[in-house]
Amino acid sequence: MTEEKENKTGIMERKQKRKQNDRNKKNPENQNNHNQDQDQKNAVKEDKEKKSEGKTTKQEVTSEDNNKKKHKIVFPFGNYRNYYGYRINEVDGDPRLKVFERDWFQGKDCLDIGCNSGILTIQIARKFHCKSILGIDIDSDRVSDAYWHLRKFARTENVEKNSTKVTRLDVKNKVNGAKHSASASSVETKEDSSSSSKGDLLDVVSFRQENFVQSQRPSEKQYDTILCLSVTKWIHLNWGDDGLITLFSKIWRLLHPGGILVLEPQPWQSYEKNRRVSETTAMNYRTIMFRPESFREILLDKIGFRRAEDITDGLSGSKAGFDRPIFVYHK
Repeated sequence: MTEEKENKTGIMERKQKRKQNDRNKKNPENQNNHNQDQDQKNAVKEDKEKKSEGKTTKQEVTSEDNNKKKHKIVFPFGNYRNYYGYRINEVDGDPRLKVFERDWFQGKDCLDIGCNSGILTIQIARKFHCKSILGIDIDSDRVSDAYWHLRKFARTENVEKNSTKVTRLDVKNKVNGAKHSASASSVETKEDSSSSSKGDLLDVVSFRQENFVQSQRPSEKQYDTILCLSVTKWIHLNWGDDGLITLFSKIWRLLHPGGILVLEPQPWQSYEKNRRVSETTAMNYRTIMFRPESFREILLDKIGFRRAEDITDGLSGSKAGFDRPIFVYHK
């Protein structure tokens, strides 16, 4: 009985299809209408799928944006990118150069601890004609930036030197008479000697990635002048009071007798602002005993420096937040 019912159902369906085909042949518009209805159904279905995909994509983008916000880049060692971009006044340059004395650097071996992108290190070499100056920083990316700036400054310096030589040659050629020519030649030789005594920037300046506090590198040389500018806070927050004493002690050992330390400490309010950049800094902040106002006593009475000078009075032109005191300690 079941098979008979199925056969009858199949026969009825085939009859209906034949009737439909006959009607379509007589009236082709029926078939077109049927196709259009089917197309519309498919279009509606595709629309729904696209909207669903769009919602998913928007959710993914929103999720990515939230992740970016959550993973904000921090600089727990003060190794900011483009630090000098907002530290230095573009018109007047770094205001600290105005209070630095030539005698501290000219013909001297110098060390810059925490040099960041190296701009101030290079400017000191150019302005004061160091015998050598080494900049060290904990961040290898900042050291790469420093070498990039060094090559840029060196190219500029070479262009200026070549331009000066061409100008002197033109003057010499215009001079009439052997006496005047000889005089011009003498001036040229004197100027060339003065220029060469300053040394090539690439020979004078170098950079190195190093954690100064924790480095076990043996002392290869001693220095006449050591700079430690806006670095003490980061060493203090990351390695506590022990790290600060290690910093001062290593500087003392690396200085020649009669050498100087140029120190620019950050105020305690600055510690408060940055104490949460990492778990380590937050923990050390709570245990720090030596405040910046006690550094002078530590350096003179415990480390052994002979005397200290405050050169802050001559400092002007610093942007807000960077008007910090600068001290010179004599070994």
